[in-house]
Amino acid sequence: MLAALNLRTGVTSVGPLLDQLAAGLGMSSAGTGLLTTLPVLAFAGVGAATPSLARRIGEHRLLLLALVTLGAGLLVRSLVDSAPVFLVSSAVALSGGAVGNVLIPTLVKRHFPARTGIMTTVYTTALAVGTMLAAAATVPIERAAGDWHVALGVWAALALIAAIPWLALLRNEPARDVNVKHAGMRRLTRSKLAWTVALYFGSQSMIAYIMFGWLAAMLTDYGFSTAEAGLILGFFTALNIPVSIAVPMVASRFSDQRPPIVGLIAFYVIGFLGLWFAPSAAWVWVVFVAIGMGSFPLALMLLALRTRTPENTAALSAFGQSAGYLIAGAGPLLVGVLRDATGGWTVPFVLMFAVLAVQLLTGLYAGRNRYLEDERSAATMAG
Repeated sequence: MLAALNLRTGVTSVGPLLDQLAAGLGMSSAGTGLLTTLPVLAFAGVGAATPSLARRIGEHRLLLLALVTLGAGLLVRSLVDSAPVFLVSSAVALSGGAVGNVLIPTLVKRHFPARTGIMTTVYTTALAVGTMLAAAATVPIERAAGDWHVALGVWAALALIAAIPWLALLRNEPARDVNVKHAGMRRLTRSKLAWTVALYFGSQSMIAYIMFGWLAAMLTDYGFSTAEAGLILGFFTALNIPVSIAVPMVASRFSDQRPPIVGLIAFYVIGFLGLWFAPSAAWVWVVFVAIGMGSFPLALMLLALRTRTPENTAALSAFGQSAGYLIAGAGPLLVGVLRDATGGWTVPFVLMFAVLAVQLLTGLYAGRNRYLEDERSAATMAG
């Protein structure tokens, strides 16, 4: 829970201070663009290497190292006044977060194989709390301290505090089955189940990135004031906490996750149709969209539910999240291009419904009660 609390603080603490950071560091528009793209690059690139690192170092040791790396990167960037050093240290911090993204579902599978639902609830809720806390508290801290360096440095302290309990687990590194089959990332590129999990993860992440990045602009285009749009965005973000608690608990009651997948898509459809055709009631429609975004904790839950062993959970987690984040990263950029080209939100909404169609189709396949290992065994027998 403490580890998950830190996985997004390095991302969401930057957004509210982006203008101050650009001015204080003398950062160009290209540098600002790179800073906002770094999370996707780190989550995809470093996440893919995590299973191999875990086999060599050990899962407990690697998570401790990830938290220390995260904290060190956040600390360094809070102390510097150089744009290049800020970008490099941000990349270091986000690399630690990327490792945690992949490792935590693996540790849930290893230590709580019979309680995947409740433990997914615990860590996705902590993830949502950390995400919202960094987004909401960074500006008040900056105003109180009168310095953005202090506001960013606070999150380094939180990461290092979270690392302390893992020191006690260094002597209890779980035994690893180095001979486990079908855990390699390359093998997963030939797995239909792995690709559908990755596409499901990527499509739901793309919707989330679009909503967090463009909801406020959408509302102001529809006539809301900047203050009202900010309040609705804050309300929408806060809803992720109860949704993160509820969805894994409900989904774990099903042996087959297709019913909750379809239900979440239905909430998305209602919310998007409402925002599109009746935006004056945006306060109502964002509730439906926020419930639909319960597909994120459900996607994380599938990483453990679709595998039998922690080693394969690590491989599927790395593959699904790496490919998924690369897919998701294109969403906000594409929406911006379509909005500028068409001068409105009709085409972006059509795009989001197309993404929902992909999410539904891949979710119906990935949500069935099946296992990655069985797919690989069947393919071997057929060969």
